[in-house]
Amino acid sequence: MTKISPPRAKSSPKNTEQPLIEDIRLLGRILGDVIREQEGEATFALIEQIRQLSVAFRRDADHEADKTLSKLLTSLSGDKTVSVVRAFTYFSHLANLAEDRHHIRRRMMHQRMGDVREGSIARTLQRLADGGITTEAISQMLAHSFVSPVLTAHPTEVQRKSILDAERDIARLLAQRDDIMAQALAYKVPNDALAPRELANNEAQLRARVLQLWQTRMLRYSKLTVANEVDNALSYYHATFLREIPRIYAHLELALGKQPVANFLRMGQWIGGDRDGNPNVNAQTLEHALRRQADVAIHHYLTELHLLGADLSQSALLLAFSPEMQALAERSADTSQHRKDEPYRRALIGMYSRLAATFKDLTGNEAARHAVAPQNPYPSAQEFLANLRTIEACLLTQRALPLVTQRLQPLIRAVEVFGFHLATVDLRQSSDQHEAVLAELLATARVTPDYAALDEAAKCTLLLSLLNEARPLRVMGAQYSAHTRSEIGVFEAAKAMREQFGAQAIRHYIISHTETVSDLLEVMLLQKEVGLMRGALSEGNAICDLIVVPLFETIDDLRNAGGIMQAFYALPGVLALVQRGNAEQYGEQDIMLGYSDSNKDGGIFTSNWELYRGEIALVEVFDEINRNHPTPDNNQFIQLRLFHGRGGTVGRGGGPSFEAILAQPPGTVRGQIRLTEQGEVIGSKYANPEIGRRNLETLVAATLEATLLHPTQAAPSDYLEAAAELSTASMAAYRKLVYETPGFTNYFFAATPIREIAELNIGSRPASRKATQKIEDLRAIPWGFSWGQCRLTLPGWFGFGSAVEQFLQPLGDKTPAKTHKQRLQLLQHMEQQWPFFKTLLSNMDMVLAKSDLALATRYAELVTDSKLRKTIFSAIEQEWQRTTQALALITGDKERLAHNAALQRSIRHRFPYIDPLHHLQVEMVRRYRAGVGDERIKRGIHMSINGIAAGLRNTG
Repeated sequence: MTKISPPRAKSSPKNTEQPLIEDIRLLGRILGDVIREQEGEATFALIEQIRQLSVAFRRDADHEADKTLSKLLTSLSGDKTVSVVRAFTYFSHLANLAEDRHHIRRRMMHQRMGDVREGSIARTLQRLADGGITTEAISQMLAHSFVSPVLTAHPTEVQRKSILDAERDIARLLAQRDDIMAQALAYKVPNDALAPRELANNEAQLRARVLQLWQTRMLRYSKLTVANEVDNALSYYHATFLREIPRIYAHLELALGKQPVANFLRMGQWIGGDRDGNPNVNAQTLEHALRRQADVAIHHYLTELHLLGADLSQSALLLAFSPEMQALAERSADTSQHRKDEPYRRALIGMYSRLAATFKDLTGNEAARHAVAPQNPYPSAQEFLANLRTIEACLLTQRALPLVTQRLQPLIRAVEVFGFHLATVDLRQSSDQHEAVLAELLATARVTPDYAALDEAAKCTLLLSLLNEARPLRVMGAQYSAHTRSEIGVFEAAKAMREQFGAQAIRHYIISHTETVSDLLEVMLLQKEVGLMRGALSEGNAICDLIVVPLFETIDDLRNAGGIMQAFYALPGVLALVQRGNAEQYGEQDIMLGYSDSNKDGGIFTSNWELYRGEIALVEVFDEINRNHPTPDNNQFIQLRLFHGRGGTVGRGGGPSFEAILAQPPGTVRGQIRLTEQGEVIGSKYANPEIGRRNLETLVAATLEATLLHPTQAAPSDYLEAAAELSTASMAAYRKLVYETPGFTNYFFAATPIREIAELNIGSRPASRKATQKIEDLRAIPWGFSWGQCRLTLPGWFGFGSAVEQFLQPLGDKTPAKTHKQRLQLLQHMEQQWPFFKTLLSNMDMVLAKSDLALATRYAELVTDSKLRKTIFSAIEQEWQRTTQALALITGDKERLAHNAALQRSIRHRFPYIDPLHHLQVEMVRRYRAGVGDERIKRGIHMSINGIAAGLRNTG
């Protein structure tokens, strides 16, 4: 806005923040001008007044400003409130775009200076070379690796696709602006007449896009459907994945020279297949998701084939063509005399025709611009790939490598990675739902009248017996419940989709709330019911198409994970079944670890500690299996792959991915990792293709380092003992507040916008598993999201301060000073030398930097019970102080983010403009709950949620 500008950065000989400041001022000025034009001078002045009062409240703790601000907000009409909220929300979005541009700008500068950054593939390869790791060893490691980010849909992605598309245009125009100025600087023409015109035209386009944003509805009128969520996720493939993933492979190929680079980096999706707690997901949504994914993949290939046709105009009158290439051209239906001497073009037209027919078969849609009618569809992506390789081989014999590397090789790699299915869709459902289906099937078949009532041993005995029988469970002509028909329908659809789109289309079946071995056997039996499992365990010939993936979520589940998997693999026939799980005859076992529920269950430190311990226990189980079953080439007999259910917030496993992967226990990566990408984090990581490539690089680099350079020895025993002690005390402090303090649930529902979040049309999944207000039933995602909105960020730090205080003074006031000093030194050594502890404290530091007790007090005022408000907020505030003091004692840092200049800069520039949204949100929530608000106020609350989420970035 015209008067809005970020705080002045400290002056320095070389102010690296100046371009960022200029971009924020430019976008702010344009937004301010648009608001003046659209809403009038009075509205603009009001927005500026609120901003100034909010800054005074934050910067100076000005109580008069606080009173004035409260009075002003109370007096606003519904329409004025919405206009102000929209203004600050859009400024928050625009500041993010400027910050992303500056991040790319700084990275390019470092690259030009030869300064490879931490987390980049270049830096990792340099480090591997310094460590004596050969390119051959790296290639061999990648040949047995699998790295997969998995996009999920959760009720935290608050952006509409229309808004995302406009913002992508603004990001592109900011990049164009840099290019214009760089060219002007390169030419150094006195009185340059062109650059000002180009900059003015660029600004006019920016103004058009900002105007479009202002005149575009920010919120959805109706709740997001699964189909909407599918489309939102697929927009990131268009923007980033389809082009940037092949570029990462090309980078590795160049770096490794003649060594091959296997297809280890692939994408995964949950959207359309994740039924856990979402009644809107079924067989139809699964089919829709895969058809839409095929649409995106094949459309990309059709476009690239068309462009290849323009590039490959070589004539047979001038060059020799291989017999294979000539045969491919002859099989084309292209009969044009103009191209009879151009084998590549004739072949590509024929391939386009076949691919267009494939497109029609798999998606039901028609391809554009075909020279000959669609015909003879490809039966698989492999046959299409073989045609591309024929062209590649012929071009290489003609010494035409530059024509291969520019477009053909990226297309070949894309087909290898994405196939016709684009991404593997995981299936997920809660274990209790499988039990309910089997109980009905078994009762109807008169096998057992009440399967659910059986104890665990009886269940396992029965399930193993049924897995060894050839007959199905369903009774011909029997009428089953809608729930059972729907669940069985998903398994049947999975079988059909795998046949149509290939085995990579659906590979994993995730079982939420895995607590027993029978939970795994139940899913195997349901696969057998539809033909996804064949043969018999007892005969040693059983084959299961979908990897049965347990999800261990709660603290107790994590503690039991190793024992459950050990018992599962001890069952007759299971080891042989999994070992036959793929073509190479070395099976895979994915195991998913839940960060969200374990945090809500036991707090941040205990969640992370039990995840750490659980991973070690699982590695020990599979190492024992592999020691007992050596293979000729020393590969794993059963390959363990951990799947990390990380969310956006630190409380849900979020935080920097590079550090998180390197902080994994020894032996837990080994080239294998899957991890979820959720909520606003998907947009902040992957909406911009350059930033998207950087984030994908980070996953690859961390996996390489964790596998090839990570120490294999366990952490020292005194570190482990200290962590266990901290965990016990931290969990006790956390549960005392959240589960044992009378009235805490009422406080949470009053002092956060959780009720309003539940009403917001931001996801197809309900915010709570059951229609109650119990913390136990609330989904971990809106739980963390709500604490972020009120700026307490409680799940990301609570309990640690009490744990450290108790650790340093095990005897209370009677603790000798020497003991205190020794124990503090131990924690300091742990922070310096143990990646797990260092990363966890770094993440807490980041979360605390984003918290704000002053703003949180405004939310606490929403609690009408003053005694309850004072009791609970006082407990939270005291723990906040203890935790900040603990971090200072251990790290030696007296201020937040002492070692994270980029995030410090981000907070300095963005937070003054998020603060007004908090003040407005509190006032609107107060009105809405009092019944004096109308639909405009409700809309304003939802907009403020959007703006705060965008400003905090890793909210959910």
